[in-house]
Amino acid sequence: MWPCTPGAEHGHVTEIITGPQMSPLEILALLGAVALVVARWLPPAARPRVTIAAGAVLVLSAIVLAVAGIRWQMLPVLAGAAFALPFALSPLLRRRSGRPAWRARWWLALSGSVACVGLIATGPVAAWAFPVPVFPEPSGEFAVGTRVLQWTDPGRPETFTADPDDRRTVVVQLWYPAQKSPAGAQLAQYLGRTEQEARTVAEALARGVGLPGFLVDGVPRARSRSVFDAPVDGGAGRFPVVLFSPGSGGVRTQNTAWAEELASHGYVVASLDHPYDSAAVVLADGRTITSETSSSGDADKDEELAAGWTAVRAADLGFVLTRLDGLDRGEAADPLTGRLDTGRVAVAGHSMGGAAALQAARQDRRFDAVIDLDGYPHGPASPALDQPTLALTQAITPGTDPRYLPRLTEALDAGTATSYRLTVPGAAHLTFMDGPLYLPPVPTIVGSLGRTGSPRVVAAATLAFLDATLRGEPGDLAGALRAYGDLTVHHPDGGR
Repeated sequence: MWPCTPGAEHGHVTEIITGPQMSPLEILALLGAVALVVARWLPPAARPRVTIAAGAVLVLSAIVLAVAGIRWQMLPVLAGAAFALPFALSPLLRRRSGRPAWRARWWLALSGSVACVGLIATGPVAAWAFPVPVFPEPSGEFAVGTRVLQWTDPGRPETFTADPDDRRTVVVQLWYPAQKSPAGAQLAQYLGRTEQEARTVAEALARGVGLPGFLVDGVPRARSRSVFDAPVDGGAGRFPVVLFSPGSGGVRTQNTAWAEELASHGYVVASLDHPYDSAAVVLADGRTITSETSSSGDADKDEELAAGWTAVRAADLGFVLTRLDGLDRGEAADPLTGRLDTGRVAVAGHSMGGAAALQAARQDRRFDAVIDLDGYPHGPASPALDQPTLALTQAITPGTDPRYLPRLTEALDAGTATSYRLTVPGAAHLTFMDGPLYLPPVPTIVGSLGRTGSPRVVAAATLAFLDATLRGEPGDLAGALRAYGDLTVHHPDGGR
């Protein structure tokens, strides 16, 4: 499932979002529309001036918004104003022509005014429900840079195509500790390297869940908190690495807020697009690969399919770790050469990506820790996990999913290292990615932690776990995790 900062956008006036999730020009248009309706009820002496001023503000705002790229949320505002405009202007035109002013019966005028205000009010409500996302400011000491890499595995055929010469290609986005950028530096586009790529991805994500693309047209307008290709932090230290796999149909940018928070605390996060599984992957040559994975409707068949897709993702994660290790060792000139601590690596994922993280850790002992963000463990349950694991979940009951909790508990109990399952109160499945920043705040969809509370809780719990397992920071990890939810500790001897 898919996923702006105030003042960050210099070329699109509709992207400078204020408190009510509307830009200054959108607010001006809204006020003009309301004033046009209210003018009908003002004293006769004030009515002409207010009508003319409101109409001028509305028309000028609408023209500028149309040039900049109008959001669909403004259409009911303009429609309500359009209905009110003839009734507001008619008395003025009749007075100028010397004809008696026509006045509707008060109850008819009141009904029309209420209808217009109701239509106009739909705009800010829709803007609140489907906003341009505003990304939280990372809390760490480092600024954050980001870049996109594309790698092809020459030894692995692409199993989603019939071409025997096709080889598996993955697109990886890195977030890393960076030097502070100059004031006014352009912040990174969300969902893509360009706005066009972001729109392609947003529309594919919307199609994947059966929504019309226009509902999320604010998402590709957003800017995150990182800067593309910012210079790497100038210190001499090396950064632990976290690899991330998104959910089924998800994309590499779906956990941008989480990745930026980790990077600001000194981690390098490498998030993957999985071609033919991710909703849309735009390659370096401009080609777009869309998802070809879909459920069959048969539970046993779907589990078999999911296990296969999880295995492909796990192989992608291992391949990317190999390439990152080569990048650190200087196999190709790169700003991160010598700065990646590939001896301290965690693998993480959301939903099916969490299952892929578990599988990658079973297969590849280079991974030192595992983070599963509400992911059902697809695929084989053996060998046992040797790495400490943190599983963050929403509240799970036998009524919501009778298989999930037993399967996850089995995997954690069988591990040879202490692992943790943290149930986050108020969480839903999409709490664990960027969705709360731009989807309607409906608890069953994004949880009840709020737009900023969701990414804060998930990132804070993750950082506590990473600092303990990758950096060896002393302290009571279990006590720290309990601050964010209901914790179950799974000890290597099977005790809890």
